[in-house]
Amino acid sequence: MTRNPQVIGIAGWSGSGKTTLVRALIPALTARGLRVSTIKHAHHNFDVDKPGKDSYEHRQAGAAEVLVSSANRWALMHEHRGAPEPTLWELLPRLSPVDLVVVEGFKHEGHDKLEVHRPAVGKPMLAGDDPHVVAIASDEAMPDARVPVLDLNDTEAVADFVIRHCGLSPRAEGVA
Repeated sequence: MTRNPQVIGIAGWSGSGKTTLVRALIPALTARGLRVSTIKHAHHNFDVDKPGKDSYEHRQAGAAEVLVSSANRWALMHEHRGAPEPTLWELLPRLSPVDLVVVEGFKHEGHDKLEVHRPAVGKPMLAGDDPHVVAIASDEAMPDARVPVLDLNDTEAVADFVIRHCGLSPRAEGVA
């Protein structure tokens, strides 16, 4: 594990299958002995807390950060309170050391990305305008693509590409 993990983005338009790919990719990578974390960008207001809970009330009262901890997990909620949204590069150091961070969203930032593209969605490819797209995962052949095209339904091949591209070394299964 490293303090400066490798980063690969999973980018694409809404409805293209980004989350489905990330959900399949994480176990494929962890089965190869890699520690993986994710960062997900939300374009809308979201909340991980519920009205009436003490932590929610702490935030509503004006706390800048609220950390909730239990025997199973902990979560840190940070309120921007008018400050600008942090960039991906400002968020990465907040994660614990891992081998790889899979980023869903943040499609306009300058990190290497695997584009999920389904022609049936009817949206243009990102790869044409984004030099940071290093491969495309699609459910159709794309003979004119400027980058490698992977079968979106072959998670193992996508995981192999990510490992090679990021220069990672898989470890024996179950070893982290």
